[in-house]
Amino acid sequence: QEQLTESGGGLVRTGGSLRLSCVASGRTSSPYRMGWFRQAPGKEREFVAAITWNGVREAYGDSVKGRFTISRDNAKYTVYLQMNSLKPEDTAVYYCAGAPDYRSDYAPRLVYEYSFWGQGTQVTVSS
Repeated sequence: QEQLTESGGGLVRTGGSLRLSCVASGRTSSPYRMGWFRQAPGKEREFVAAITWNGVREAYGDSVKGRFTISRDNAKYTVYLQMNSLKPEDTAVYYCAGAPDYRSDYAPRLVYEYSFWGQGTQVTVSS
């Protein structure tokens, strides 16, 4: 069974940066597409970014485009989310998610497209 563990969250001031990491364990021999989502209190889970198993295609939510970058290192079974120019509205619990997929052109944005999830890491941006 696949397991995902996020790290790198914390408290940062407006305009600052953080890099989140998500390490996969378990059945890591299969190709997986990966995504990052976030959820603020009282709000629905929101798509942040996604990447295909080989890193060829990326997708971003409109609210983070140009500020966040998703990347992966398959040798380390790790996906990253570099977050720059952070704003108070970026405050949320950030979740890493994955699904088995060998395709190089599919980086979906919907929660139901992902079959396993991490526990989340809190990101708080102060004004």
